[in-house]
Amino acid sequence: MKTAFITGATSGIGRSTAIELAKHKINLVICGRRQDRLDKLQSELQEEVNVHTLCFDVRDKEAVFKSIESLPISFDSIDILINNAGNAHGLSSLQNGDIDDWDAMIDINVKGLLYVSKAIIPKMIANSSGHIINIGSIAGKEVYPKGNVYCASKHAVDAINKGMRIDLNKYGIKVGAIHPGLVETEFSNVRFKGDDTKADAVYKGFDPLTPEDIAEIITFVVTRPYHVDIADLVVFPTAQANSTIINKNI
Repeated sequence: MKTAFITGATSGIGRSTAIELAKHKINLVICGRRQDRLDKLQSELQEEVNVHTLCFDVRDKEAVFKSIESLPISFDSIDILINNAGNAHGLSSLQNGDIDDWDAMIDINVKGLLYVSKAIIPKMIANSSGHIINIGSIAGKEVYPKGNVYCASKHAVDAINKGMRIDLNKYGIKVGAIHPGLVETEFSNVRFKGDDTKADAVYKGFDPLTPEDIAEIITFVVTRPYHVDIADLVVFPTAQANSTIINKNI
């Protein structure tokens, strides 16, 4: 059986992906900052597959490496890495931006992805196999008003994904990215710092993507034959044409 390592597994796309991969009998290392949620997910899935939890913040370099080094032998060989952890903080023009928000987005979306990848890639190189999925965003393909630093962080994910695929090609490691449009998760609640009115308004008047939609796509990608690498995939809800054009029928 294969083993998948999922960051940001306590909610949204990460949680749904863990559930979907378990249906395909893929063992799981689920990671996040909230141990209670990790424990709950583990209890839900452990009758289907073997599940190990790691509680750390991807921004914390030492915690990332220490946690991954602590993996028991039965989970030490990672076949699939899903770099899902990421956040948006604030929605403001650059000149009015909050520097703490900038730091959070760059530390989580860019540096956190790099830390986790750096810790796991040597294991894949040693096995001459592996599959890395980097979860980007349409914000990594376009720039929209007041998205500035968030868009920059996701453009970085897009570039890292391409560079990673080049660097790891000779080791037989597959690398690809999935870039969703609007997915209804806790994303907007975090962006608007708990303002439910603003967060709910983002998804009103149309059918957004669900975490399950993206989880099914991730599962499709990682279950392709070895010679098939889906390198770059943008996914929109039908109502969305790009970052700013959404057919809302309110």
